[in-house]
Amino acid sequence: MALNNPYAAYQQNSINMKSPGELTLMLYDGCLKFMKLAKQAIEQGDLEMKNTNLVKAQNIIQELNVTLNREVELAGSMGAMYEYIYRRLIEANINNDKDIVTEVEGYVKDFRDAWKQAIQIERQGRFGTGGHV
Repeated sequence: MALNNPYAAYQQNSINMKSPGELTLMLYDGCLKFMKLAKQAIEQGDLEMKNTNLVKAQNIIQELNVTLNREVELAGSMGAMYEYIYRRLIEANINNDKDIVTEVEGYVKDFRDAWKQAIQIERQGRFGTGGHV
């Protein structure tokens, strides 16, 4: 299939070249995108699209939670927050509640921003100034 679609091949290669930190950042960004789409679907009364996007966001949160390094002290707190976000996304889906999505969106943005900053600090340590994501 990659031969038939050069863009798909490029996209796959760009993902394969990402560091684990950059892939985690992509997960956060994807989760935020799906929550935004779910809120739009709630506003439009599109229950199928709302469900599809909230389930995608839930799956990302689950993936982030199960891949935590539990040997790191902070992992316990992060895991608890991921579990909370996951439960709230389920509630939002059941109740068609845009406000719940907005609430947890804020937490995911905080995680994403902290992760992005950590990547920048790590890059600056390796390469000096200019290690922007």
